[in-house]
Amino acid sequence: MQTSVEGLTIREATQKDTALILCFIKDLAEYEKLTHEVVATEELLIETLFTGPRIAEVLIADFQAEPAGFALFFYNYSTFLGRPGIYIEDLYIHRHLRGKGVGKALLACICRLAVERHCARVEWSVLDWNQPAIEFYQSLGARPMDEWTLFRLTGDALREMSAV
Repeated sequence: MQTSVEGLTIREATQKDTALILCFIKDLAEYEKLTHEVVATEELLIETLFTGPRIAEVLIADFQAEPAGFALFFYNYSTFLGRPGIYIEDLYIHRHLRGKGVGKALLACICRLAVERHCARVEWSVLDWNQPAIEFYQSLGARPMDEWTLFRLTGDALREMSAV
């Protein structure tokens, strides 16, 4: 996919990119101080991203022939709007390539896909302490959803709830 940033291309990931995707995930986890939570493996990524029904999609950004970042996203649904949306699980740019327009181009590409696919919105979460990301997203016109609190069931709590 062409971008307005010279030297930047964005492409759909393929199974050959699995090791690269896992590296991006680990780099993101390190940045977010969450490396202890990464249990993903190349085998799991192949199974969930490239085998069978597509659970999520991945875009890879290459800047001057160097892997620069990635975005992983999937569909959600708004009952109020009666339309699908896209949820960005991860958007990560290598630290030394930030500020060159890579993140904005990845986000713009996802927004184009959302419009083409008749989605009503694009959403994502940001850690409260990640002020650079918050400022970046706000500069693009995104607004925080302060009135909403994200809840999550995982691990034992998820298994216990599934048994009710």
